[in-house]
Amino acid sequence: MTPIRTPAPAAHGGRIALLGTGVVGSAVVARYRQLVDKGVPLPPFAWLSNSRAQVSNTGSLDEAIAQARSAPRHQGTMPPWAEGESLARGDIVIDATASDTVAGWHPEWLHRGIHVVTANKLGNGGDLARAQAIVDAQRDGARYGDSATVGAGLPLLRLIRELVAGGDRIHAVEGVLSGSLAWLLSRYDDTRPFSDLVREARDAGYAEPDPRQDLSGEDVRRKLLILARASGLPLEARDITVSSLVPQALQDAPVDAVDAQLTALDKPLRERFVNAYRNDARLCFVGRFDAERGASVGLRALPLSHPLVSGHGTDNRAAIFSDRYSDQPLVIQGPGAGAKVTAAALLDDVLRIARVSAAG
Repeated sequence: MTPIRTPAPAAHGGRIALLGTGVVGSAVVARYRQLVDKGVPLPPFAWLSNSRAQVSNTGSLDEAIAQARSAPRHQGTMPPWAEGESLARGDIVIDATASDTVAGWHPEWLHRGIHVVTANKLGNGGDLARAQAIVDAQRDGARYGDSATVGAGLPLLRLIRELVAGGDRIHAVEGVLSGSLAWLLSRYDDTRPFSDLVREARDAGYAEPDPRQDLSGEDVRRKLLILARASGLPLEARDITVSSLVPQALQDAPVDAVDAQLTALDKPLRERFVNAYRNDARLCFVGRFDAERGASVGLRALPLSHPLVSGHGTDNRAAIFSDRYSDQPLVIQGPGAGAKVTAAALLDDVLRIARVSAAG
């Protein structure tokens, strides 16, 4: 297979436009305001948009986000951000959505010289053709900031790309890449049903409103695709074997019946936990790609000495095996979930783009 090509250097920055006014979008606005108050030289905020409306920033981002949220449902055939105030070359789009439609616009914006900063994994973690289009579009001068897509801003993606650019060859990467599943499995000790912890994680915002999205492993699959492609391995989603934690009865349940069906998780998780405990191991939900042995996502019982076992709470942990790190992997660990750390990662990418633009 042909390795994924690397992009060319970038062009100048301009205004910021935010897509998404949910939990992450709101955290971006709050973080932006804090940084501006500290005198951090961020580009001006032009507008924000959700699926209902596009709202210009006339001085109060809090009012703008409230207006977008309270707007009536949009009736047009095109989304508000496609119909409203247009973007210009050098502007920076922050994609704080999980929308496939928005991700589909990433190559188009980049071709037009508009920088893209994203927490949306459906760009580089979706279809391979789209991921390659995003890379190719950067040759027109725009930059793509995607550090928030894996590890909520941990320097994992950037490090892998720097290793590859420096001539290192990545053999494998394995990691605990879901903050939600890390939190669940670090808390589970068989003193209460696993389904109770799932409800607690959902209610606390650590898991999606429909926790099957986390438990299925699909989110980890997308993150693993992003890491593999950054390493130069052009995997498709079908190349990764995913072992879901969701039993068939829960998978088939309608949304309004999910809560009642969560108890289907309890028996199989307890059996796996007891078996791991008896063997001095700990359950971790791991994604791994290996240039020689393929890629997989699923629950594993790891010995207590394993480098992926040491984290707590929502920590993400990843081990990189390469020519340089062959005997002992390079391990990165840190908070891997939460709107605040994701927002910080997004605005860190904005600042990097703005600095390069100013220097250019």
